[in-house]
Amino acid sequence: MALSFFDLFSIGIGPSSSHTVGPMRAARQVMLDLQADGRLDGVHRVRVDLYGSLGSTGRGHHSDRAVLLGLLGEAPETVDPASVEPTVDRVFTQHRIALVGAHEIAFDPTRDLILHRRRSLPEHPNGMRFRCLGTSGDTVAERVLFSVGGGFVVDAADVGAEPATRAAPEPYPYASAAELLDWCRETGLSMAEVVLANETVRRSEADVRTGVLAVWRVMEECVAHGFGTGGVLPGGLHVLRRAPVLHQQLLDGPGDQLTPMDWITAYALAVNEENAAGGRVVTAPTNGAAGVIPAVLHYYRHHMPGATDDGVVTFLLTATAIGAIIKRNASISGAEVGCQGEVGSACAMAAAGLAAVMGGKPSQVENAAEIGMEHNLGLTCDPVGGLVQVPCIERNAIAAVKAVAAARTAMHFDGVHIVPLDTVIKTMRDTGADMLTKYKETSRGGLAVNVIEC
Repeated sequence: MALSFFDLFSIGIGPSSSHTVGPMRAARQVMLDLQADGRLDGVHRVRVDLYGSLGSTGRGHHSDRAVLLGLLGEAPETVDPASVEPTVDRVFTQHRIALVGAHEIAFDPTRDLILHRRRSLPEHPNGMRFRCLGTSGDTVAERVLFSVGGGFVVDAADVGAEPATRAAPEPYPYASAAELLDWCRETGLSMAEVVLANETVRRSEADVRTGVLAVWRVMEECVAHGFGTGGVLPGGLHVLRRAPVLHQQLLDGPGDQLTPMDWITAYALAVNEENAAGGRVVTAPTNGAAGVIPAVLHYYRHHMPGATDDGVVTFLLTATAIGAIIKRNASISGAEVGCQGEVGSACAMAAAGLAAVMGGKPSQVENAAEIGMEHNLGLTCDPVGGLVQVPCIERNAIAAVKAVAAARTAMHFDGVHIVPLDTVIKTMRDTGADMLTKYKETSRGGLAVNVIEC
């Protein structure tokens, strides 16, 4: 496996990993490569074309703003969310842009940044073409890249290629859940321990732990900020931020037997409202599904007895094992397979992580992931108005509760079950291939159409 925890869980800004984080990374990389080759100063004009789902919902997902930020040299991990709006506004008003902060050119977003609502490139629904022209109109460089989910960006030539192998071989390579379970049986290691051993090919064990907990801290900060920020989300749907209201109600009490479920809902709402507002979030494994894993992890850390930071590491490394298998054998991109690939994947990952910290053996952890994914099969991606708000925010909350139910169900039994996780992942991939394009993050079907019609 080439995917590590640090691939699947990256820090960025909302509202979308494939539509915001990916385009920002792509634009920045194109400019940095030109700069490294000594060709940046020869660029007189840049034209960017966004296709497929990026073209259909790019404005609602802030893809246009993300491209501008990337051209300026901003990175999703470090950009200040508070600076985004004034930075982008300057480009729109001044019609000038400083490529990676080093080479200023004329740039009119209405002319040079085109969203093609009905055109797609054949390799993947999230296509981007960057054309850099010289003073005489000659092509200095032309690149086609694709945002394939979770903030991952690949060159056109690399779409569908096998993941690159690491310089040093991993001690426990696996490409499926069956192979992962075989390693667990053979070595007596848990899934998290297998992942940790593979991670230490590139980092020390201490660095892995530090990095995992740093991501957890960002998740905690995101929830705290979501609980403390009220008002209405941007975008025109006038969606009220409900996390602060629910949080205060829970603090006021008295609650009942199902109050922990309300806390899970509150955590998920907080994250996804932050994401919808363009705040700092963790791709888990995508921004559109960013609330599921943090919500379940908060449930573990703050509501379950005996929870520790070691448990947080176990939870997230176990989730990594499941997410890596899903991304390798299916997809985590809503534009490719619908929301079953985003929220469904996050639900499976969260269920596995929770089962692991509950003491589940590998077969029970795999069963938890299977239940979480199986009961999201066929889930469409139909954001109203092209915004990651309706039904996305509530969908994360429901999936987080479902992940807890999946883990608890698996823990009641011995891990023996009829449908293997690998079969459910294949089914998700096949279902996504059969799904009409209008149900795959284009805002041309489902609730995206019917809510507006009402």
